[in-house]
Amino acid sequence: MAAHGTGRPPIALSAETLGLLGSSVGRPQYDRSSLSVGIVHFGVGGFHRAHQAVYLDELMSRGLARDWAICGVGVLPQDERMADAMESQDCLYTVMVKHPDGRREARVVGSMAEYLFAPRDPEAVLARMTAPATRIVSLTITEGGYSIDPSSGEFDPGSPDLQADLAGGAPRSAFGFLVEALRRRRDAGIAPFTIQSCDNIQSNGDVARRAITGFARLLDPELADWIAVNVAFPNAMVDRITPVTSDADREEVAERFGVADRWPVVCEPFRQWVVEDHFPTGRPVWEEVGVQLVADVIPYELMKLRLLNASHQALCYFGYLMGYRYAHEALGDERIVTLLERYMDEEGTPTLEPVPGVDLPAYKAQLIKRFSNPEIRDTLARLCAESSDRIPKWLLPVVTSNLAADRPVTLSAAVVASWARYAEGVDEAGEPIEVVDRIREVLQPIARRQRQRPTAFIEYRPVFGDLVDDTRFMTPYLATLEALHNDGAAVALERVLGS
Repeated sequence: MAAHGTGRPPIALSAETLGLLGSSVGRPQYDRSSLSVGIVHFGVGGFHRAHQAVYLDELMSRGLARDWAICGVGVLPQDERMADAMESQDCLYTVMVKHPDGRREARVVGSMAEYLFAPRDPEAVLARMTAPATRIVSLTITEGGYSIDPSSGEFDPGSPDLQADLAGGAPRSAFGFLVEALRRRRDAGIAPFTIQSCDNIQSNGDVARRAITGFARLLDPELADWIAVNVAFPNAMVDRITPVTSDADREEVAERFGVADRWPVVCEPFRQWVVEDHFPTGRPVWEEVGVQLVADVIPYELMKLRLLNASHQALCYFGYLMGYRYAHEALGDERIVTLLERYMDEEGTPTLEPVPGVDLPAYKAQLIKRFSNPEIRDTLARLCAESSDRIPKWLLPVVTSNLAADRPVTLSAAVVASWARYAEGVDEAGEPIEVVDRIREVLQPIARRQRQRPTAFIEYRPVFGDLVDDTRFMTPYLATLEALHNDGAAVALERVLGS
C-alpha cells in the first residue's frame, strides 16, 4: 500500500519518524523531551484523544503548558490494546478531521507523554499519581463507569472490580487508584490533585464527587471526609462527535497522509469545552485555545444535553426503524429534520436557562449541520446504545420540566415510544436488532409484551418514575406506539408531526 501521490509505503508513526512525514500532516511544534507530566487521565479512548489532548497539544505548540503533559492510564482488559499501540508509537497518534465537504485534515498529537496499563504495574500508576507534579487526574470512563444507581442516585459498589478493591490488595478500578493515591498524598503532606470528569453527563464533577467519596467511605470514612473537604471536582461540558475508529479510517490515514498509525482518531471539525474554573493546585491556560472557563457550567451542559444529546435520541430510533443506519442518512429525510427542529424549539429550548455568550438559534442550526456530516458516518446503532442510561438523563428531564410548567410533551413522548418499539429487538422487516443496554435483559422482555399491554414499557418505574400516571404524557405516547406497531415508523412520525 502506497501513500496517496507519493508512491512510497506509509511511515510507521514514532518519535524517530516524525520528521519523515509529509508536509500535509501537522506535527508537534515543540520538543517533546522537555515535557513533564501534570495530568493523569483514566480512560484513553477516541474522545479524550480528539478533545482534551488536542487542546493541550495546541497550548504546547504555543510554548505553553509544557508541564501539563498527559500520562494515560488503562485499567480494563481491553485497554491493553491501547497500551500496546501507544507504547509502539511513543504515545503519538494521528487525529483526522473529517469536513462535510470531504476535506481531510491530519495532525499528529504529542501531548501524551506516557501510557501505563495498570494491571501490568499498579505501583507505577500510583507513583505517577502521588508525584507532586501531578495536579489533575481526569476521567473519561463513560456514563456507566461512575456506578451511580439510577433509581437512588447513590453510589453502587456492586461491580467485581470495586468489590475486589474494597477487599484489599492492589487497586483494580479507577476509583481504587484515585482513593489510594489521595490517601498517600494526604499521609505525605502533598496537596491533593483536582479530579476532573470529562464524561458526557450532567454535573459530571458532582457525580464524580458522589461516586468517589461514596467508594472511599466504604474503605475509610475518615479519608472520605478528608476528600470531601479538600479535593476539587469541577464540572465541565464537553462536545465533539468522535466515531469509533475503523479499519477503513486506518487505511485512509495511511493512503492519504502516508502515516501507518495503529490507532488514529477521526472526528468532526466542531469542538467545545466549558469548564468550571476551580483548580486549587493550578491548571493549563486552556482559555488561550478556546476553552470557556466559567463560574457555572450548568446552563451550558443543559443546553447540550437537552438539545444535542436528546436530539440524537430523537433521530436514532425513528431513523433506525425507518431503515437508515447512519445519522447523516437519517438527516437526509426531511421528516426527521423537522422532528429535531420542532423538538428543540418547542420542547427542549423552553426548559433552558439563559446561556451566556451562546446564540441558541445558531447553535441549533449548527447541530443539524453537524448531524448531517456524511463524512463522520456516525452509526445510529451507536446512538441507540445504552438508552436506559441516556434517556433518563437527557430527555426525561425535559418531559418533567414541561409537565411541571404545563407545556407540551408530544414530541418527547413520541421519542420515548420510538425507543420502546426499538427495544423489542426486531425491526419492521422482521430482522433482529442488536440492542445494547446494560439492563437489556430486563427491558427487552417488557418491550416485547407491549403489543398486548401497551403501557408495559413505561410502567418500569426505575427508569420512568411516575410518567405512566400522567395522561398528558401517556396520551401521545400510546398514540405513537400504536402507530409504530400498526403502520410503521414513517407513518407514525408523519402523524406526530401532523399533530
